[in-house]
Amino acid sequence: MGPIGVFDSGYGGLTILEGIRSRLPQYDYIYLGDNARAPYGTRSFDVVYEFTLQAVKKLFSLGCPLIILGCNTASAKALRTIQQQYLPLFAPDRRVLGVIRPTAEAVGQISRTKHIGVLATEGTIKSESYKLEIEKLYPESTIVGQACPMWVSLVENNEFNRPGADYFIKDSLEKLLSQDPLIDTIILGCTHFPLLLDKIRRHIPQGIQVISQGNYIAASLEDYLTRHPEMSQRLTLGKSCQYFTSESPTKFRECASLFLQEDIEAKHIALA
Repeated sequence: MGPIGVFDSGYGGLTILEGIRSRLPQYDYIYLGDNARAPYGTRSFDVVYEFTLQAVKKLFSLGCPLIILGCNTASAKALRTIQQQYLPLFAPDRRVLGVIRPTAEAVGQISRTKHIGVLATEGTIKSESYKLEIEKLYPESTIVGQACPMWVSLVENNEFNRPGADYFIKDSLEKLLSQDPLIDTIILGCTHFPLLLDKIRRHIPQGIQVISQGNYIAASLEDYLTRHPEMSQRLTLGKSCQYFTSESPTKFRECASLFLQEDIEAKHIALA
């Protein structure tokens, strides 16, 4: 028995953790951020897989029977290989889940036109993971993506509320909407982007819905645990949350305050 693990390359996965803890507060959690090697968005598939597997192994060693990859890039570039090749051989009784499929399931039910836009890192867009997953579930859909290379930096450097951020946000939104004027739903395919939600809404036409992942991932996890009581019974119920980072714990604590409504303590952990 043990806690639920949540992994991200940086801080954005804290928005996923917050959504899950709000809906399922009874469980224990461990959050692991590979902040020393972030961002993952521009790294190759092989490197993202290697780094993500190191994090998964570390969370397993800390006792987690279930891990959520609260990182779109890791979900896009590493999840399938971990599920299909690593777990059956080395951890058949453990589970690793991602954030892309639950988001794809939700957006197909929300969009009326079935014209869907995706805003994400370069790595997630190039992987076409959202396109493939949504089209698999909703074949009649049209999906276009737009990489937003500056957005993560705006968030992590606490520049996203400054007037200068509007230029980069508006520019990416215009590029996305120019690809398909019928878009009625936009997925924020990076866990940092919910912090930009207010500014995003200022620069899109009324009637376009913006999907922030935290609540949908939480609902999907709740459903998963209902359908898999054997896993639910292996999760400890202490309402606690521990934080680990591959970077400086002091820096992590300062940046985490942008994403969480509580003061936290973090510990350093080595991944490589």
